[in-house]
Amino acid sequence: MRKTRVLIADDHEIMRMGLATMLETDPALKVVAEAADGADAVEKALRLRPDVVVMDLVMPQMDGAEATSKIKESSPGTKILLLTTFGAFDDIAHALAAGAEGAMLKSAAGADILMAVKRIAGGEHFVSEEVHKLIAREPPVPELTERQKVILKSITEGLTNYAIAARLGISEDGVKRHVSAILLKLGVESRAEAVALAFRKHLLKA
Repeated sequence: MRKTRVLIADDHEIMRMGLATMLETDPALKVVAEAADGADAVEKALRLRPDVVVMDLVMPQMDGAEATSKIKESSPGTKILLLTTFGAFDDIAHALAAGAEGAMLKSAAGADILMAVKRIAGGEHFVSEEVHKLIAREPPVPELTERQKVILKSITEGLTNYAIAARLGISEDGVKRHVSAILLKLGVESRAEAVALAFRKHLLKA
C-alpha cells in the first residue's frame, strides 16, 4: 500500500519532532521532510511533491499563508493542513482562500491531527469547529492595496496628510481619498482606530 507522504513545516524543532513522531505512528503515513520556515517549506514542497504539508502559519522568512499560496500555484495537487494558535485568523482566512484544504489549532489532540491529515489526503476539506468559531467571532480584515499599506504605515508613524502627500509625491486630496478608503475597508471611523487595528492585526508585517 502506498503511504501518504507528509512534509512538516514549523519553526519550532520540538513541534516538528513531536508531529513527526505522532504522524509516523500511523502505518499509512510517512514524513518525508521537515522545514523550519516558509521559504524552506516552499522549496521542499516543490522539490519533493508531498501529498500533504502540515503548515504552521507563523514562521520566519515567509509566513504560512504566503507559503501556501506559492505551493498551490506550482503544485495544486499538494494538500495543505494549517496549524495555528489563537492569534492568526486573518492569515488562516487568506491561506484558505489560497487553496489550503484544512485548518486547526496547534492545541488539538494528536488523534485529531492524524484524522485531519488522512481526511485531507483523501480529498476532503477539514476546518475544525474551534477555528470556524474563532474566525466567525473576529472576521478577517480585507486585503489592503500596496499604496494603502504605505499610507497606513505613514499614519502609524504619526504623519499628517500633508506630510504623507509630500513623502509620496501626490496631492493632499489624493491622500485624503486613500485614507477614507482605508477607514472604510477596515471598518473603523478614525485614524486612531485604524492604527490600533493595524498593530493588533499585524497588517503591516513585512
